[in-house]
Amino acid sequence: MSGPPSDLAPDRGTPRVPRGAPSVGGYGGHVGAPSDLAPDRGAPRVPRGVPSVGGYGGHVGAPMKNWRLLVTEPCDGATNMAIDEALWRGRHAGTSPPTVRFFAWDPPTVSVGYGQPLDRHVDVAACRRLGVGLVRRPTGGSAIYHDGPERELTYCVTATADDLGVGGDLLETYRWIARALVRGLNALGARAEMIPTGRGLGPDPAFCFARTGAFEIEAGGRKLVGSAQRRLGTSFLQHGAVLLGVDATRLRALFPTTRDPLATLTTLETAIGRRPTFDEVTRALTDAFETEHGVTLVPGGLSADETARVETLVGERYGRATFLAAPARP
Repeated sequence: MSGPPSDLAPDRGTPRVPRGAPSVGGYGGHVGAPSDLAPDRGAPRVPRGVPSVGGYGGHVGAPMKNWRLLVTEPCDGATNMAIDEALWRGRHAGTSPPTVRFFAWDPPTVSVGYGQPLDRHVDVAACRRLGVGLVRRPTGGSAIYHDGPERELTYCVTATADDLGVGGDLLETYRWIARALVRGLNALGARAEMIPTGRGLGPDPAFCFARTGAFEIEAGGRKLVGSAQRRLGTSFLQHGAVLLGVDATRLRALFPTTRDPLATLTTLETAIGRRPTFDEVTRALTDAFETEHGVTLVPGGLSADETARVETLVGERYGRATFLAAPARP
């Protein structure tokens, strides 16, 4: 479901937060530490030291028109998931604004759903051999291989149903986000579409892109974006992977029991005939959220409270081997 694609907004020089919380240490279960410097993708970066949140005005009421935009440097899996949860917990408490975040992974990482067993369906030995991290998400669903910024952009939305001006039903919030994603992807020429009823029945597959869920996004009949959501009251965290390209050999090695992980997925490279850059997709999706929903995304950073929460979550949850090894409870 999408209207005519909007024109891309001019490059506003979106700032980047350096690696979420640079003081955070440890990335449990990950193989290989992230590099000190992310590859230069041509957009300005905020100097080290996480900037404070600015420009959103401490909003109270619904729906919100001013949202925070975060574009963070590639982080290891534990830090990425801790940032997402910190944003969500802050929004639930009313101390953080509604936020759209775009980010990438360093090192490339397999994330598993919070209730998903870490078993033979994900080849842990192959992860070690290939230098691929492992992390358990705060959201449910199936495993995803998150490549670096050359092949994937990951989005995160943390808000309340009131921020969106919709009811509290999970599918309503999924649809609200999907409308913006479809608009942005189609501005790039993807001919993407939202699938209202999903495809396939039965238990969740081990690999997220093996099946399209309700209000997920396809292009050419194949899944282009894989998403998952977690809720607390009327607040929610939704994040998902937008595939720019794919490393087919690595994907097959990481998911050995998935018959053909490429059979049901597609990429922006396939959909539009070239691989767009991380920054290009960030600009298209930023413009789409603003145009589709009449909101303003104000570039910002993590607050001091959020940064402290990230550090705590890495140390007590996402960086711990015990959390990775055992399925979590809601």
